[in-house]
Amino acid sequence: MRIVVVGAGKLGYSIAELLSKEAFDVVLVDQDAAQLEGPKNTLDVLTIHANGASPITMNEPDIRGADILIAVTASDEVNMVACILAKKHGIAHTIARIRDMQFMGEAKEYLKENFDIDLMLNPELITAAEINRILMTPAALNVEDFAHGKVRLFETRVRRSSPFARQQLRDIELPPGVLAGMIFRDHRMIIPHGDDYLLPHDNAYFIGIPEQIEKFSQNFIQRDARRIRRVMIIGAGRAGRALARMLDAQGVEVKVIDRLHERCQKMAEQLRRGIAICGDGTDIDLLLEEGVAEADAFVCLTEDDKLNLMLALLAKHLGADKTVVRVARNEYVDLMEKVGVDVVLSARLLSASEVLAFARRGGVVSVSLLEGAKAEAVEVIMQEGAPAAGKPLMQAKLPRECLVCAYVRDGAAVIPNGESVLLPGDRVILFVQTQFAKKVMRCFKGKE
Repeated sequence: MRIVVVGAGKLGYSIAELLSKEAFDVVLVDQDAAQLEGPKNTLDVLTIHANGASPITMNEPDIRGADILIAVTASDEVNMVACILAKKHGIAHTIARIRDMQFMGEAKEYLKENFDIDLMLNPELITAAEINRILMTPAALNVEDFAHGKVRLFETRVRRSSPFARQQLRDIELPPGVLAGMIFRDHRMIIPHGDDYLLPHDNAYFIGIPEQIEKFSQNFIQRDARRIRRVMIIGAGRAGRALARMLDAQGVEVKVIDRLHERCQKMAEQLRRGIAICGDGTDIDLLLEEGVAEADAFVCLTEDDKLNLMLALLAKHLGADKTVVRVARNEYVDLMEKVGVDVVLSARLLSASEVLAFARRGGVVSVSLLEGAKAEAVEVIMQEGAPAAGKPLMQAKLPRECLVCAYVRDGAAVIPNGESVLLPGDRVILFVQTQFAKKVMRCFKGKE
């Protein structure tokens, strides 16, 4: 499958890198030759120096007739034009980065129908929604819903004080409908068995029925966890405004701090109870005056990764309960978690995961990249004639690098065992090491 990525900026690079590792035939296009130097030297992709929104470029032999075009330049208009031209030049599917929140809210369906865009990406909105889900689940580092909300993934860090620390999994009484699906320890993915232990500082992933996961997260992992009531956000950009609106609508007391008066004014107009403060988020006196010590969560959403890290550590020192940081550079995720930031999210990886699910198709509904894209939680629809269909899981010969965590049949979620049989049409949720994802997906796809 050939995939054209228009725009070699940070998001375009991340998408091209992820797709090339999946062995897709990737063509990266940008009209700025300097932007192409990095990917040309580090990625296994073809680079083309050209205007991605030009009909001349679309006639290039390596572009015309590609399977998918992904337009992720900094301009919404350029991305829309590229998608229109792509369809007219025989490219079957298109994806566009749309940053304008008005487009995403009021004109989303219109754009899909009239601009030939199959999938619209808004990294800021995706990030805001992810942070909102995490904040609304006590003790969570990550929360994902699958199968229309029938199955929930819950990630938490095992604390030294946890009653589960240093216990074998077989000795832990999990609620019915909850499975310990994966452990990440020292950058290693572990598919757990009964004799495995949960150790302090492990990132543990549990999956199951949402009601039981909710109960588990509140009553077992962190007994002092409480509902988020006060959130302080640094940065009133697109992501900050979107997150503040979500929290405000749920009755959370929100304070947003930004240096730019225009942003603060726009933010204030969109909040019912929350407030926007024009000021310097690095000003300790301002943070103390506005109640950083009483904040249940302190969220850093500036465009500067290093500033976000400094602010999160400062807030933690001043008494903030939970810190959340958005980063642009994926390699900063591990570093920030090691120095004490509670939740670190890469907007680029969140967006790239949606692209990856679209590119795989063949029954793949969604892909959530975990631990800096080292592992994935995948929702796939079992297809007729798939190698794993109609056999007990213990006989399905699935690769060892994956674990079937749950499946949904006739609207009911089931946690499987070795005797469970997956049938065509089942929505299957599984954990898999990213490097083995392509191999694993073959087990769930029908014959082409």
